[in-house]
Amino acid sequence: MKPRSRARLNGTVVAAGSAAAAGVYLLRKWQRRWSATADEIARRMPLDEEVDDPTYVTNRAITIRALPEHVWPWIAQMGESPRGGFYSYLAVERLLRMKVENAEEVLPEFQNPEVGEALDRAGTMRVKAVLRNECLVLGPPPTPDLDVTWALALYPADGTTRLVSRCRARLPRGVRGLAARLILDPGQLVMERKMLIEIKKRAERLAARSHFEILPERRVS
Repeated sequence: MKPRSRARLNGTVVAAGSAAAAGVYLLRKWQRRWSATADEIARRMPLDEEVDDPTYVTNRAITIRALPEHVWPWIAQMGESPRGGFYSYLAVERLLRMKVENAEEVLPEFQNPEVGEALDRAGTMRVKAVLRNECLVLGPPPTPDLDVTWALALYPADGTTRLVSRCRARLPRGVRGLAARLILDPGQLVMERKMLIEIKKRAERLAARSHFEILPERRVS
């Protein structure tokens, strides 16, 4: 191959590699901040300080046409059966050996999660903080190799609510951590996006029902 041809080929390979790397970077950035605004990403959320040096952070959000009190019941009752599920893809969760059923109604007996309570059988989703109609923070007991907080917070605005989900994790270093990130990036987005959309549907349905129930009766003369 002539020097000029070889140089042209090398340039093409470098350009293609750079474009691919840029594409991967942008895809990962989009995955980790799906629908979240810059202000939401910058805002401090409950227990952020518990994982002060995270190696993996995601912020995802959705607008719900309902007040926080219509959104909160679905968050409060999250968890494995007999709790209300995680409102995501049951087939995937059952492959992970989770016992789940996604509730379509508010379960009064599961509206008061308490700090220290485990919402799953494995004990990896323990309540770390809870404030009714405002936030729920979950996570496993910390270990030298792993520390995680998953915060679900409600921010009201003009009759709607922004539900913001933030995960902050300090993952293992080296190959284990890299493998975890490769799995988490697409997998967590798919499952969490489904969860946010399903909570939105349920909350808006509850809000509509509540509005209908409080409308004054019309008198027919």
